[in-house]
Amino acid sequence: MKVLLVEDEPALREGLLDLLRGAGHQVQAAADGMTGLKLALDGDAELLVLDLMLPKLDGLEVCRKLRRSRPELPILMLTARGSEEDKVKGLKLGADDYLTKPFGPRELLARIEALARRAKKSPSESEIVEVDGCSLDLGRCQGARGKSQFTLTGKEAAILRWLHRHKARAVPRAELLEQVWGTRGDLETRTVDMTIANLRQKIERDPEQPAIVVSVKGVGYAWGNPK
Repeated sequence: MKVLLVEDEPALREGLLDLLRGAGHQVQAAADGMTGLKLALDGDAELLVLDLMLPKLDGLEVCRKLRRSRPELPILMLTARGSEEDKVKGLKLGADDYLTKPFGPRELLARIEALARRAKKSPSESEIVEVDGCSLDLGRCQGARGKSQFTLTGKEAAILRWLHRHKARAVPRAELLEQVWGTRGDLETRTVDMTIANLRQKIERDPEQPAIVVSVKGVGYAWGNPK
């Protein structure tokens, strides 16, 4: 896979370059956000590994700008910050996944492989779903409600696709972790809930009373009112 790595710490950047190339990926690297953004917009990267704290342009702003131009590009954000607020910001701006430093090399490779698998599974046919006054183009990671348009992250589109495909039943959080994130379903994490909370802000008439992605107490989530 063609990976773009944006990391300003020289030792970590070189270590990650060796790791990713050793795993068979083609890797291009940048040491600041401005250069990374230009390479992501002008190049042919298939996946972006993006540090949060960068000179010239921080990772959050890079993510924001990329989501407008390349909504389909998978983004794995690296951060030394472990607070939930920082993770929520990254997910809201379009990151598909995040890793908190320090992290193990095997976990990084596993998350990249999971993102790569989902990218390769992108459908060739249109996937447009009309629900509760919202039009969702899951293949293009786009949506609209009335005159308001928005982009979906790869994770958000994958959640909607999975819930819609299995709309006859409630889907456990563990299943979403396995099918959307490619990780173990028994992990103790609020990633699923945070991602769905951000998704509801985009797609629901009233995020406090969701009609598209509804919560099922004690289980997880389900596709809501199909009308």
